[in-house]
Amino acid sequence: MKYGFLILFTLFSLTLAAQSPLPIDTYDYGVPENNVSAIAIGMGGINLTNPDDPFASYGNPALLANNEDTMIYLAYRLADNENLSFWEAASVSNFLKEKQFKYFTLVSKQAAFSYQPMAAINISEFDAATNKTLYYDYKLDKLQVSLAMKDKNWPSLTAGLNLKYITGRLVYLVERREGSQFVREHFIDDKIKGASGDLGLTMQTGDVSYGLTVYDVLSRLWWENYDPVSIQRRIGTAVQYGSGASKTNFGIQSKISRKPETTYHVGYSFTQNWDSQGFSADGDVQQGMDLRVGFYSHDFYGADNINLTLGAGYHYQMIRFDFSLNSKGLKISDSEFLFSMGLGF
Repeated sequence: MKYGFLILFTLFSLTLAAQSPLPIDTYDYGVPENNVSAIAIGMGGINLTNPDDPFASYGNPALLANNEDTMIYLAYRLADNENLSFWEAASVSNFLKEKQFKYFTLVSKQAAFSYQPMAAINISEFDAATNKTLYYDYKLDKLQVSLAMKDKNWPSLTAGLNLKYITGRLVYLVERREGSQFVREHFIDDKIKGASGDLGLTMQTGDVSYGLTVYDVLSRLWWENYDPVSIQRRIGTAVQYGSGASKTNFGIQSKISRKPETTYHVGYSFTQNWDSQGFSADGDVQQGMDLRVGFYSHDFYGADNINLTLGAGYHYQMIRFDFSLNSKGLKISDSEFLFSMGLGF
């Protein structure tokens, strides 16, 4: 009887937890402004065709197929301070902190290993209008293995796969103040695990490159006390003209199986390389500089609906540094900044 009571009590507690709705109602992490690559952001927020990007596997794993180098790269994000409400800051489109580490990748041959903090929200505030205290701590991390391949009979065509393992935790607390005391109204402390995958393709014909990626094509996130959910699937396609110093890119990204939220991307990049005398007498060293500009929007109707992107990069032999600016509504003062740095071997 005693054990039966404990079982019933546990089931009742889990039922109550499941009846309390999660403060997360969508799992869509593929919006362009969340791209981890300063090169992709600088060229309009998408990269499915440029294999020179150290973070190329994030956008299209097939771009690793012709890689012969070993590289380690990090990305950091800086955002302008915004006066957001609790729910705006907790939404998936604003999940990153204002200043934080964003991505790590180790690339070797036709494979890559990456780590990304997909979500890192920590908010605590008191709402005087409702006399309530809100606490929200949501973390979601991703470990990713990227693999690429090509067929000798079809050298212009490459394919790639991203395999993702996802783990995280949510702590959510709502308390109402009554006099000098706080009464708990809603409390969640739950963990989440999941898996997902991306599929990518590229094709090269002369100076024109084509790219296609389906993101989170098969995904599942399992909460401990809530129903499993899926990550919003997206599809992206792009075409790039130019494979040397000058590149122009056009891309489209859209949702799958839900109301379309299509974004249109255009970008341009110019690279200048030169040789200079090294620190030793062994010979010259190569260095170079990139300049990038781009735009993306849902409809390009009105300045407020257009994102201007700018970027620059510099490399000295094995060392590379890239920077990008993403300005929503063409307002430079409200821009988000992304830095990446790394070392190739």
